[in-house]
Amino acid sequence: MIRHCAKAGIFWQGLGHDLSKYTKTEFLAGVRNFSDGKKSPNEAEREKYGYSPAWLHHKGRNRHHFEYWCDYNPKEKKLLPVKMPVRFFKELICDRIAASKIYQGENYAESHPLEYFLRGKANRFIHPETSDAIEEILTLLKEEGEAAVFRRLRRMKEY
Repeated sequence: MIRHCAKAGIFWQGLGHDLSKYTKTEFLAGVRNFSDGKKSPNEAEREKYGYSPAWLHHKGRNRHHFEYWCDYNPKEKKLLPVKMPVRFFKELICDRIAASKIYQGENYAESHPLEYFLRGKANRFIHPETSDAIEEILTLLKEEGEAAVFRRLRRMKEY
């Protein structure tokens, strides 16, 4: 993950990536619900409680998760997704690639992050511009590879 962030031009941000995983709420859930690495410990919490305290804690403290970017809209009088700032968008992309490599292991292909993203697209609560940008970058990964993605991320000032 840190290596991906360095390639994307956000090395220092990568050093601080996901530090909340070492807090009591997240760490203990991971220890209690560890599996073979194919399934998130948060899924076991959802089965047990109907929600995941660890995930709620995690996404509320880590701005590279699009789920963090929801706020009350006073005009519409409801919770709505907000467009992610570009620096956290870059970290999200690095995280998606790294997670796919971990979960897929030796079967990893550069198409996997896009396939995973598209599987959940219809049910995702995310700002449309953020969603479109994620899909665009992950399509670039599938079609042109990591080098092209990291070049784009380094130059990216907005999306």
